Amino acid sequence: MLDLTGKSILITGGTGSFGKKFVEMVYQRYPNIRRLVVYSRDELKQFEMSQHYPQSTYKSIRFFIGDVRDGERLKRACEGVDIIVHAAALKQVPAAEYNPMECIKTNVFGAENVINAALDNGVQRVVALSTDKAAAPINLYGATKLCSDKLFVAANNMKGSRDLRFSVVRYGNVIGSRGSVVPFFLDKRKEGVLPITHPDMTRFNISLEEGVEMVLYALENAWGGEIFVPKIPSYRITEVATAIAPDARQEIIGVRPGEKLHEEMITETDSLNTVETDKYYVITPSTPTWSVDEYLKAFNGRRVEMGFKYNSGTNTDWLNVGQIREQIRLHVDPAFAV
Repeated sequence: MLDLTGKSILITGGTGSFGKKFVEMVYQRYPNIRRLVVYSRDELKQFEMSQHYPQSTYKSIRFFIGDVRDGERLKRACEGVDIIVHAAALKQVPAAEYNPMECIKTNVFGAENVINAALDNGVQRVVALSTDKAAAPINLYGATKLCSDKLFVAANNMKGSRDLRFSVVRYGNVIGSRGSVVPFFLDKRKEGVLPITHPDMTRFNISLEEGVEMVLYALENAWGGEIFVPKIPSYRITEVATAIAPDARQEIIGVRPGEKLHEEMITETDSLNTVETDKYYVITPSTPTWSVDEYLKAFNGRRVEMGFKYNSGTNTDWLNVGQIREQIRLHVDPAFAV
């Protein structure tokens, strides 16, 4: 059983949607954590977050202003840290297409800086957040996150004798996260028209709480080099629109640059190295430093069939309109009503 009591954790991108939920859940479960470092570059967001976590009450919290692009600052922030959760990223697809090097500097070079900071500071566990867009990427954001995933998986090959494990969690669209479709539709419904990119478009759905649970699972169970993928439902974009504004007109505007009709988290090629456990799919490293057979025994797992792929459009688990509304009330707006 994972116990973070007495541990020191640093979370990059700590003032983002995931970071705030991670801090909330960690303090709920491990109030005696030794230190929790919120590392991010936005001083206003840090100030606002610090109002919810005053140091007079949360004596272990620290707010570090810094960018993952700044390797020296990151190394300094990681002194004495046991665990790094890497959630910092530039993730807006259109912005990444227009400003490609900025996305590369944060998502790729920033990932390498996290790895070096872990190697140089005696860190024991690193979990990096990925995205469904990293599987068979067609946009720059997905390509940078795939590159980041590869860096974290390969980092296990350079740890030497250190007690250090790097792993990755990859999941789909977080319901209610900033810039996602649910808050966008909630805002647009008063206009009576909801823009739909394509009537057949589907996406995976996960809550912030489920995302944090995945990270905590990886911290406890990773052997090093795995990409953990959750078993989660899909939804159709048209049904999200109907759930939020059933009387609104749905206007088809076309697929945006760099956007897929369906998201994929495990490709057909990935199936060669993918295993299934009770809770998650796990993409094992192509050159693991441990026995996959022993891994399967330890987690009651099995290899997936050759050619298996995990796609939001061919998923067997779907949210209907009523379930989408319940998800919105549960995770976005308790007062939501049609």
